[in-house]
Amino acid sequence: QVRLVESGGGLVQAGGSLRLSCAASGSIFTINVMNWYRQAPGKERELVAAATSGGTTNYADSVKGRFTISRDNAKNTVYLQMNSLKPEDTAVYYCNADRILARTGTYVGVWGQGTLVTVSS
Repeated sequence: QVRLVESGGGLVQAGGSLRLSCAASGSIFTINVMNWYRQAPGKERELVAAATSGGTTNYADSVKGRFTISRDNAKNTVYLQMNSLKPEDTAVYYCNADRILARTGTYVGVWGQGTLVTVSS
């Protein structure tokens, strides 16, 4: 079995910063793409940022220049550094791995439990 566990959410004032972490556990060999999604109240889940195992990154237009995704492949961990936060960034943030190759098998579409980020104005 593999798991993704997020941490680092909380309450922050507009203009502030937060750093989210997502650690994958299990007997993992490789993780292909690790993503951060978010879902605000009453809205659909949206892709915020993605990072491949080779270091390629992509961002939603709404967070470009403010958020930075990074990975530590040795630790099977992905981070999301969020700066210049806005009230509209308030959402539950979810970590996702598109494919995990582990000793126990291949896992597709693995999700964490989510961490709440609240940005006050």
